Formats: sequence, C-alpha cells, structure tokens
Amino acid sequence: MLCLPFQSWARNKQVMTGIDVLEQQAFKCLQGKRVGLITNPTGVNRHLVSTVDVLNNAPGVNLVALYGPEHGVRGDVHAGDKVDNIKDAKTGLPVYSLYGKTRKPTAEMLKDIDVLVYDIQDIGCRSFTFISTMGLAMEAAAENGKEFVVLDRPNPIGGLKVEGNITDNDCISFVSQFKIPYLYGLTCGELAQMLNGEGMLTNSVQCKLTVVKMKNWKRKMNYAATGLQWIPSSPHIPQAVTAYYYPTSGILGELGYMSIGVGYTIPFQMFAASWINAIQLADAMNAHHLSGVTFRPIYLKPFYSVGKGEQMQGVQMHITDYQSVQLTPIQFILIEEIARLYPEHSVMEHADTKRFGMFDKVSGSKQIRERLALHNRWTDVKSYWDKDVEAFKALSKKYYLYK
Repeated sequence: MLCLPFQSWARNKQVMTGIDVLEQQAFKCLQGKRVGLITNPTGVNRHLVSTVDVLNNAPGVNLVALYGPEHGVRGDVHAGDKVDNIKDAKTGLPVYSLYGKTRKPTAEMLKDIDVLVYDIQDIGCRSFTFISTMGLAMEAAAENGKEFVVLDRPNPIGGLKVEGNITDNDCISFVSQFKIPYLYGLTCGELAQMLNGEGMLTNSVQCKLTVVKMKNWKRKMNYAATGLQWIPSSPHIPQAVTAYYYPTSGILGELGYMSIGVGYTIPFQMFAASWINAIQLADAMNAHHLSGVTFRPIYLKPFYSVGKGEQMQGVQMHITDYQSVQLTPIQFILIEEIARLYPEHSVMEHADTKRFGMFDKVSGSKQIRERLALHNRWTDVKSYWDKDVEAFKALSKKYYLYK
C-alpha cells in the first residue's frame, strides 16, 4: 500500500496544539501565577507566534523567566554548543541555560516562579535531547515544589511506532535519559505522564503535572495530516518528513564513518562513502525487500561534515509506506551489506573506536554494537532490539491521551 507523506489535510480538522488550546481556555491554568517557560523556535501557536510572546502578552499571566534547551530559546545556538545564561533580546526576560554545565534547573533558577511550562516540538525519538530536558525539568519541579505544565504537540511520526530496546542502566545519558524504546510512540504530554506515573524520574519523584491536550490529533496521523506548519526542531530536521529518516540512520551516524546526509541537502536520508558503488549497494539493499522503503543510487559531494568536498556514492532512502516501514533496522542492515560487499571497510572493524561510547548510549545498550561485531548481521541484533517493544506498547497505553 502506498502512503504519501504529504496527504491532504483538508479532510481533517486542523490540529490545535497545547498552546492553541491554552489560549482558547484563556490561560486558565496559569492565571495569577509566575511562569517559567522552556521552549525553542518550535514553540509557536497556529499563527506562528512564539509561545514566549503569547504568554508574555497573555492577560493574567506573569511570565518571569525563560529556559533554553539545546539550540537555545530562539534557536540561535548550533547543535552541541553550550547555551549561555542571557537576557532575551525581545522581552528582556532572563534566559537560563539547560544545555551546558546545567541541564537540570537549579533551585536558584526556579525561585521566582510558581509553574514551569514546557512547549517544544520533538521528533518521537529517545536520542533527541528535548525529552531529556523535559524529564529533568519535571524532576526539578518536583524537588522544588513547582507545578509543571506540558503544552502538548504531535509526535511527527504518529503515535503507533515503537522500535528498539529500552535503555540499559549503563547507557543512561542525556541522549538516552529514560528507560524507554528508541521510538516510543507517545506525544511529549503522554510521555510526561508516563515518566511521572511509572516512577521513571530520579528517586521516583512525581511533580504536580498538567498536560494541556491537543484537539483533533489522532495516533495514526503523520505530521502532514495535522495541517500545522513545520518549524525545524533542529538545523538538520528541516522538514517534518525528516523525523521519519532520523531513526533510519542516526545511530550509525554517531560513528562518523560515512555520510548520512548531514552536510548535504537530505540529512539522515542517505548513506554514502567514496569507496561505495552506488548501483551495487542499491541492488543489495533492495534485495532485502524491506517493507515500505526503496533504495536509489545517489552520487554527491557533501558541502560540510563527513566527506566534505569528496566525490561519494551511495543510496538514498525513499519511504513509500509510512505505516508499514520499520525505520531503525535499516541502518543495521546497511552495516551488514557494507561488511559483505566491502569487507575492507566493515563498519564495526574500521570505525573509530573512540566513538563507540556514543553509539552505545544512543543505541541504549552495548549489546547492539557487540552483537553486530560478531558477524555484522542484523539477525544477531534483532532479538535484543525488539525484546521490549510489546511490553512497552502495553504499558504505554495506560497513558494515551488520544485514540
């Protein structure tokens, strides 16, 4: 079945995100309170007005502080760079960094607020750091007696895909902060409820949590079906459809061993290297007959990052069925084919071992790399990668806010 990524949304009512619903409710849950806001450029209402400005101008709401995750409140910080404590140029409000020395709000940062509000569009993947920021902020709110409000937003790959093992204890990190699968199939509001309800926060603390639900969102929706405009959730997630590709290549990309499109015009949508034969690799990947994805030969010269200025060959992924495709196995099958076709370039044997630590953290387990290293076969990894999926699906249904 062919499922087009940009289906017409005219058949559906436009989704109202949490900030839109909050406005419709006349900001009831924030009235008369001193408010701190965790957000970034993706935090906008349906008219593309920043949540910062919406709350700063809202009658009865006293916005007193902003908190900047990775990339900063206004999106002016490059990926991985520290966010500094500054004043917001437009509102004059203090901006506290949650991406630098401090990733969890301190008591000093929270002393002037009553409620901490979270409004960020993520991509439904455990390694994307915004949900880590959310969880740590929930812990801080619980420890300091502050309310916590999540303004809910769509999961751009829908609410049905769950893939990957839950995080092993020795791989808990800012890119795998919680014991959830790599793709967890929840909105940020649903995830917040699960973190709170299942004792997943440090010392099993629970904050006083309110989720402002969306209207008209359904679990089966991809982002195109919402009728909402997409704002890049990071510089290399420029379009909503990129959220589908991030989990197909992002784990392999941590090794810096071949180009995955970061540094070219299709981030996360390809695999390429100077020593690959594009037609040969495309034929090999297509021979697996993976549901919902086709591989096309591609020739390119990256503008920056891995392979900058080199002539490369490889494959571009084309997802043809967004419901049936399994996203995360693609990169592991690619590793298998690289080892078979180009044994002198086998990823597990020739990648920089100094990067294995990050590969393990993003994978959520050392087992993934160690099993791959045995024979470079996806079948050696699959049982571990899939082991927690069904149990997590059953557990997470307790926290569904949408059908």
